[in-house]
Amino acid sequence: MSAYRDEDPRLHGIKTKIRVVPHFPKSGREVLTFLGLAGIMFQDITTLLLDPKAFKDTIDLFVERYKGKNISVVAGIEARGFIFGPPIALAIGAKFVPLRKPKKLPGKVISQEYILEYGRDCLEMHVGAVEAGERAIVVDDLIATGGTLCAAMDLLERVGAEVVECACVIELPELKGRERLNGKPLYVLVEYLEV
Repeated sequence: MSAYRDEDPRLHGIKTKIRVVPHFPKSGREVLTFLGLAGIMFQDITTLLLDPKAFKDTIDLFVERYKGKNISVVAGIEARGFIFGPPIALAIGAKFVPLRKPKKLPGKVISQEYILEYGRDCLEMHVGAVEAGERAIVVDDLIATGGTLCAAMDLLERVGAEVVECACVIELPELKGRERLNGKPLYVLVEYLEV
């Protein structure tokens, strides 16, 4: 499911506030070779955050979708999931659980490794942050190939949580990340076709 197909008038304002930066953070030849693409067009949400109305509209669209859905956990993926996840969690009355890179969380953690386009990475979560039977959404700024979202879902499901949906501001559909989610629903606000 995608909000951009619903033609909510707020979506145009959100999309126009996302800056596209070519070849950032690097030219990404190894990524491009792996993906068979011509160029990286980085989707920069920092410009969206500079516009209070567009930022509020972004949060409001997610809150409208998840309010009253009995969601008890909003899991945000480091780092930009930390921007969108907490206000969504507060508005729907859920707890916010950060999913972080290795060695960033104090105390006992569980880990989930995953493969990126150009290597391996890992997400960690505090032991006891999420309990079996809790209903969760996973929040990030963008879905590209879907590896990070899959790792986040695996981490939550390993402790017995039900991942209801993944929520992203942006989707890059050409990278087919949605297909890697094994049928798990994905809700996005805007898509960019050029990569």
